[in-house]
This record gives sequence, structure tokens and C-alpha cells, in this order.
Amino acid sequence: MELIKGFEHIVRENEPLAALTRLRLGGVAEYYAEPTNIDELVGLIKRFNEHDLPIRMIGNGSSVVIRDEGVSGLVIHLAAPEFCKIEVNGNKISAGGGVQLAHFVSTAVREGLAGPENFAGLPGTVGGALHSNADANGVAIGTWAQSAMVVTRTGEVLARSRDEMNFAYRQSSLSELAIVSAEFEFESEPSEELTKRLQKLWIVQRASQPAYAENAAYIFKDHGGESASKLIEQAGLKGTRVGDVEISDRDANYFVAGPNATCDEVVRLVELVRSQVNERLEIDLQPGITIW
Repeated sequence: MELIKGFEHIVRENEPLAALTRLRLGGVAEYYAEPTNIDELVGLIKRFNEHDLPIRMIGNGSSVVIRDEGVSGLVIHLAAPEFCKIEVNGNKISAGGGVQLAHFVSTAVREGLAGPENFAGLPGTVGGALHSNADANGVAIGTWAQSAMVVTRTGEVLARSRDEMNFAYRQSSLSELAIVSAEFEFESEPSEELTKRLQKLWIVQRASQPAYAENAAYIFKDHGGESASKLIEQAGLKGTRVGDVEISDRDANYFVAGPNATCDEVVRLVELVRSQVNERLEIDLQPGITIW
């Protein structure tokens, strides 16, 4: 086929996406690609742009819900070794966009670099976390970002300096299609102390989250300094269910998908929570997930 000619080794058609998301839901991607280097990434973007087809990026899938009918166009996953490198130089870490946050955290702690330990138990990739300026325990990843290499929706490769990046609550100016890599700078602290802090945070995190084996995702953004979990609970919605999707009894901002759950049920539960919180507390909760 002309569309994927030359890319047959990295592109698959009608690829199931559910396993790439936290809720383990959703249909197939019309085209799915795992480029092995930046040249292939750029080439794919330009090719699909020429055919006026949509292009999306998927990382850990912690903030994405795939519709049951699937996704048209191309879905790109930066899982190749080229995009998952991590290097430490003094108090700086250079990480590929595909690096898992857990690996990023453990590397920083081992090297005595303070800050990332706050992300204990947080799912996602470095690229996804930077794009949304992920935060935990009062700190956000953008705090440490010094530069980033990005690829635009037209396939242009650009370097972003600290002065060119802006970060706010769970959002950043890095709105390009892909964050290929980034460099971060941290303060030093004894690794032993960071390890103890990491372990404590991990215990607290796991105790408050749904069981590890459950298909669960964090759904809403916090509002005005109040946690979405607390607001949903105040509205009396803990344990509410639509079909086989349920609000977790551990943390009300987690939706848990059962074996027969559908994306449509997730969407309906999101709408139900928003309407009920608005009606009972006069607060407009904003989803932190994207529905494809």
C-alpha cells in the first residue's frame, strides 16, 4: 500500500490499543507505528500529513480512553530504545520521551537527585508527564525542565530552551505532537534519604489507590486547591457505577473498569460525576483524561 510504503517494518494495521491504556478499554488503531529513530518518526508524520490523515501519540495510556469503535489515522508509540534512553551528568538527567516515569524516579533517587521521588507510583512516560506538567505531592515536573526536543505536527524537529517553555497547573506550552527528549536539573541530596522518602511515599500511594491488578485510571483535575477525589466524595458519589465501570471505594477520582466495561460507560460516568458535582457543590470539574 502506497501510504505505508517503506514503513512496513514499523507500521501495523488495525492494531488493538486497549492494552496500551490504564483502563484496558477501546478499539483498534487504523494504523499503529513504533518508529525506531527520529528520522522514521519525522517520515511517518510527513507521509500521513500528505494524505491528510490524523496523527496521535500514545505513551503509557494513563490519561487516554479509546472509544470502542477505534481510532482513525495513525497512532504512534515511542517505545523503541532510541526514545527510552536516560543519562545522568552531574545534577542533570537527560531522558527520552518514552522513558517510564518509574525508571526516571528510580534513576534520580539512585543518583542522589531530589524531586522525582515525589512521583512514586505515578504512571506515565517522561514525554506525557512533561506535556501535561504532571504533579504530585505539591511539585510538578516542569519545575526541573531545562530544555526539550520536540517534533511538530508538520514533522519539524525543534529544540525548546527553558525560556521558551511555560508551565502551569497540569498544562504546558509544549503542545507539539511529540516530545522526543528532555533535560532536567535537580538539587543534590543523599541517596539514602531519598530512598527512605520514596519508600514512604510509595506505601501511602499504594494504600490509597485501587489494587494494582485492577484496570483503573485517574479521571479529573483537582479544582481550586481541592482534590477532585474529595469533591466527588463530598457529592456522595463514591462507589457509583455505570455498567461495569465504577468509582473506586479507595479514591473517588479513580474509575475502575470491570471485565465487561466499555468506553461508552466511562464517558457516561464522567458526565454523571460532572453533572452531580456541579448540581450539589456548584463546581465544574474538568476531566484530566482525553477521549479518542
